[in-house]
Amino acid sequence: MLIRFVLYGLLGWCVAIVWSAVGERLRGKQRDWRLLGHASLWLFPLFGLLAPLYEPVHEIFRPWHWFMRGTFYGMGFWAVEFAAGWLLRRVTGACPWDRSHLRGNLQGILAWEYGPVWFAFGLALEPVHDFFLRLTPALQAALAW
Repeated sequence: MLIRFVLYGLLGWCVAIVWSAVGERLRGKQRDWRLLGHASLWLFPLFGLLAPLYEPVHEIFRPWHWFMRGTFYGMGFWAVEFAAGWLLRRVTGACPWDRSHLRGNLQGILAWEYGPVWFAFGLALEPVHDFFLRLTPALQAALAW
């Protein structure tokens, strides 16, 4: 589980950096095509939580229709996003992401506009989860030396 926690954390950092770089370019905040992205260090453990939280849910929902799976994933991501953002704001004084510029936001932490993104992200993680399950034994053996 620890290996997959780290893999999800690294993957999440990469996705956040690409997402922010492309988003800023499309919104005109970045004029050139260097695509400089950014991510908070807090995103590593948050995405790492996919191992203990997402994986069991994926196993339960595996036989369900893709639309139902995506809907439940999206709702789960919203719940974790809001809880983590709220907690980080209480503990550190700031949430690492700011959704206050979006029309359908909840306390600047959660945005209803991200529903389709989380829906698609949850479905896209299904083959990633399966790949990580196949990869884990090889990584464990390599790290055992």
